[in-house]
Amino acid sequence: MRMYSVCGVIVSAQKVFDESPDRDMISWTILIQGYVKMGFWKEGIRVFFEMCEANFRADEMTMVIVLSACANLGDLVLGRRIHEYMLEQKVNFDVFVGNALVDMYLKCADAGFARKVFNEMPVKNVVSWNSIISGLAQRGEFKEALSMFRKMQNRGVKPDDVTLVGVLNSCANLGMLELGKWVHAYVDRNRIKADRFIGNALVDMYAKCGSIDEAFKVFNGMKLRDVYTYTAIIVGLAMHGQGERALNLFSEMPKMGIEPDGVTYVGVLMACSHVGLVEEGRKHFAEMSRLYNLEPQTEHYGCMVDLLGRAGLINEAEEFIKSMPIEPDAFVWGALLGACRIHGKVELAEIVMEKLVKIEPDRDGAYILMSNIYSSANKWRDALKLRKEMKERKLKKTPGCSSIELDGVVHEFRKGDKTQRNTKEVYILLDQMKSHLKISGQWEGTDEFS
Repeated sequence: MRMYSVCGVIVSAQKVFDESPDRDMISWTILIQGYVKMGFWKEGIRVFFEMCEANFRADEMTMVIVLSACANLGDLVLGRRIHEYMLEQKVNFDVFVGNALVDMYLKCADAGFARKVFNEMPVKNVVSWNSIISGLAQRGEFKEALSMFRKMQNRGVKPDDVTLVGVLNSCANLGMLELGKWVHAYVDRNRIKADRFIGNALVDMYAKCGSIDEAFKVFNGMKLRDVYTYTAIIVGLAMHGQGERALNLFSEMPKMGIEPDGVTYVGVLMACSHVGLVEEGRKHFAEMSRLYNLEPQTEHYGCMVDLLGRAGLINEAEEFIKSMPIEPDAFVWGALLGACRIHGKVELAEIVMEKLVKIEPDRDGAYILMSNIYSSANKWRDALKLRKEMKERKLKKTPGCSSIELDGVVHEFRKGDKTQRNTKEVYILLDQMKSHLKISGQWEGTDEFS
């Protein structure tokens, strides 16, 4: 039975199990593990519940396997049910069970409970910290991920390559270049093997933070590159207006035997849009499915609308949306509304605005952009009417945000924000700066500081 299970012949393993007169905890676990290993997570959990009904009490190893199945299914209700079973049966919460629980809750989108389980774990190892840091980063909770990393350092736990990839991912998305550089120096100083995972994370971090030269240094120093390496630098170049360099790198990929993926093409289409290469953008969009069997998603359609719109081909962009085989989302309509703003297409903008409001009734972005379009066309009454409608619907403009990184911590400042510890000192300093500017004759702005 173990042989069949290990070799993936799960039907034969089940047959041997069914015909066995004597079943023990080991045989149940082998069968559950066999199903889970093959990706038959529901079947593995089914066998687990059959085992419970047969009055067998699961041990720690079985629970780790079952929790991994729940994590892969992303079934929070089922995960909680199994967690309750563990509490009822007083299963020993060792470090392996704790790690599996944290991972399960994160993958089932309950980061709050994942943190609770993590904080209550009596013993934690580097895998525990990796689970929470990487899991939070993958969910987009980058600040929380870095907060956990700082706690990890304070506890004296040495990070490994998995930890550092999660930290670099968070740095990339928060624009924390200095902390990213510290991680890079840590890798070099501790002679951690910079494999493709760390290399890709470094390229992505430097590229997204706008440090393109550093991204290329890491890129050129990597002996092994894959699609993620190229995608990271192509997207970074496209984001920072270096479209031609992005397209040149993209042309290298076939020569290296590396096939692009959907994210690569987002970067390529962004690059074409920023450089204004309409025909090249059309060519790349068409070759996605023709050469690589990649079906365009809404983000690719949105990039094409942006490309056509920036080039002034508004009618073609509108027809392009009508011909889409999938329902256009807010990203696609938002790209067309942005093009209407650039080229002063007020009437079309009003139509697009209605579609955006239907898709995202509680978002303020479409209202603000449409108000700006009215203002640019000197339609002040319409702009005022729209602002009034926002007020009636209780839609508040998302305040602008400035941030600064200091000693590895990002400090954010928003309009009207008084949550900072030193808010009083900040406003006093702003008043002093304003006075100095007025005295020197350099004050030309508004009287509003926020």
